[in-house]
Amino acid sequence: MNDSLSPLKLAIAQASTPTDLIAAVEKLSQIGESAAIPDLIAVFGYNNPAAATIAMKGLIALGQAAVPQLIHLMDDYNYGARAYTIRALSAIGDPRALDLLIMAAQNDFAPSVRRAAIKGLGTLQWRWSDDPEGDRQRVLTVLEQLLDDTDWSMRYAVIVALDRLQGELDAPTLGALLHLAKHKEGDRTVQARIWTALQRHAPILVPA
Repeated sequence: MNDSLSPLKLAIAQASTPTDLIAAVEKLSQIGESAAIPDLIAVFGYNNPAAATIAMKGLIALGQAAVPQLIHLMDDYNYGARAYTIRALSAIGDPRALDLLIMAAQNDFAPSVRRAAIKGLGTLQWRWSDDPEGDRQRVLTVLEQLLDDTDWSMRYAVIVALDRLQGELDAPTLGALLHLAKHKEGDRTVQARIWTALQRHAPILVPA
């Protein structure tokens, strides 16, 4: 353990006001040390959105080194903390988070967590995967299933994820999924998002 982090960690533990907590988290996150990872993750549960956002950005900056502990230390009880964890994992894009993202996308009771996880399925970096084709197919299967979700915001998140998969899918596959969504969708907001994605990534497939 880096002893130089001890005063910074203590400052977080002893912060008496939200402003003090934000300042302490800012200092710890700027160090860029892997020893700070558990303490930054713990900030997700402190009911201080500004501090949590700073901690999340610090973890994202640490990249793949933060992934195992983000997965292991995810809060099963605090859905706000889970949402920050999912957002951090999504931004890092490590496929080791795939199982967790799928589970959260399909089953979490908190809509904010589900939406973040669904969108995160579109940001994974397949070049880091041991089985990129298999993992990609798992993602596509889940996203296609979620096109039938009763919550329009989840279906919107699916389209965002598909949109983010540019470069990871061939144009016919992406276009087919977006057109499938278009024909199923009744919500105008989601329809507009589908149209945007079609125009951006598969213009040849967009009907005149």
